Amino acid sequence: MELEDCGFDLLVDVVTTHDASVAFAGIDACIMLGAFPRGPGMERKDLLAKNCNIFKQQGRLLNDIASKNVKVVVVGNPANTNAWVAQQCAPNIPKENFTALTRLDANRAQSQIAMRLRTPPSAIEGAVIWGNHSSTQYPDVSHAKAATANGKTPVTSAVNDPSWLHGQFIKTVQSRGAAIINARKLSSAMSAAKAISDHMRDFVCGSNGKVVSMGVVSDGSYGIEKGLMYSFPVICHGNAYQIVQGLKIDTFSRRMMDETMKELQEERDTAHAFLFKDADALARSKL
Repeated sequence: MELEDCGFDLLVDVVTTHDASVAFAGIDACIMLGAFPRGPGMERKDLLAKNCNIFKQQGRLLNDIASKNVKVVVVGNPANTNAWVAQQCAPNIPKENFTALTRLDANRAQSQIAMRLRTPPSAIEGAVIWGNHSSTQYPDVSHAKAATANGKTPVTSAVNDPSWLHGQFIKTVQSRGAAIINARKLSSAMSAAKAISDHMRDFVCGSNGKVVSMGVVSDGSYGIEKGLMYSFPVICHGNAYQIVQGLKIDTFSRRMMDETMKELQEERDTAHAFLFKDADALARSKL
């Protein structure tokens, strides 16, 4: 009812259903908000097993009944690996169409820098997220710029505090989700919705030359294992995206990028074992 009351010109109808075959039929955009939550005493492998089964089924449904050009963003955690699982189960949909949400992390990084410099967030450009949507993510401002009275200035120069940029800034962004849960006893709501809107708008309509962050299938850029669902700086245009090339990676960044890649590799390997265990068992039985 509230959607109707907003008076959106583009809103034609709203269908509410618990049947995924109805929800996914012919869709051009898919926002996967939910995932199985981690409960008390649950090990990470147990969480991955639960979500692997969920996103395997949803990936297969997308493959069978969604538009072959459907754009997918996975929000439910572990978002990167859940997106990888869905992508693996949808061979008829371009793998580039599956993404994971790291725009919320990028927005957080942008806002932290803006508050530090006492400037509007829109004055900060090029703050990006590398890797996993987790506590190993790498918020990177080494290529970011801030609009100041003297023109565009590198954020590193404007902040002029390497210890803060390499320490508290990164920790704040990495742990922001947990801090919000501790404060409101619920996960991010308004900020997550804003980030999803930002992500899908840019994915579909283009980012107008602006560098944004998205969890996408790695093409091997920057030494990141090909095929891994990893957050990169990208530019969106023409209903697609391109990973930004040619950024200089210093020793600190390399270590941070590799650390979050290692976590994603471990998640992927665990998910792979659950995803293909039935096929492996069948293959062994035929030996």
